[in-house]
Amino acid sequence: VPYSDPVADGPVIERAHVRALRAGTTPDDVFSLVRQVREYAPDLPVVLFTYHNIVYRRGVDRFFAEAAAAGADGVLIVDLPAEESGEVAPSALRHGVDRIVLIAPTTSPERQRAILQGASGFVYLISLEGVTGERDRLSPGIAGLVGAVREKTDLPLAVGFGVSRPEHARAVAAAGADGVIVGSALVRIIEEHPGDEAGICEALHAAIRAMRDALAPDPGPDMLRRERVEG
Repeated sequence: VPYSDPVADGPVIERAHVRALRAGTTPDDVFSLVRQVREYAPDLPVVLFTYHNIVYRRGVDRFFAEAAAAGADGVLIVDLPAEESGEVAPSALRHGVDRIVLIAPTTSPERQRAILQGASGFVYLISLEGVTGERDRLSPGIAGLVGAVREKTDLPLAVGFGVSRPEHARAVAAAGADGVIVGSALVRIIEEHPGDEAGICEALHAAIRAMRDALAPDPGPDMLRRERVEG
């Protein structure tokens, strides 16, 4: 969900936020897109990434209710600290939406435990210090981070920030993670094909296929439950 001050994002995704906002994209548009995706792929997990001001301005409970109604499985509020999640956690639980949390390489063991309280779906492990964006190489400390968090939760662990090449995905899997998160590398492809829907689809398919092939033959566990809370 686009936001005007995406403090966790590097230049590629920052520009994507700007393009979306200039085009007039709103949370309602994003929910509509989720509904379209859900009609096309009923079992595909969908997670919304956004910033807390978007959720706060709309109303926390309203945001989660609308996300659930649209068909979203999870929400990651990138800039929401654990200490401020008191209203978010019960709303996510009430509407059956997984609350995805972030853990960084600099997060202490005590704070890891606090962040993991009430988390569901999967845990997003940040591979490095800094913002999102493509990198030439990944941090050698990923395996240590995966191992440390694995001791504290049974949730699947996915690694992002800087993961942009097939060899990165292979290294993340070798470090013991359950999934990889690729953002900037795919958003850059969209940026490089303005107005060319067919070109975007072809290039994205090739990039994603290369990532998946790097992880073969094990596709990994389901990252999110497709359970829903009715009513």
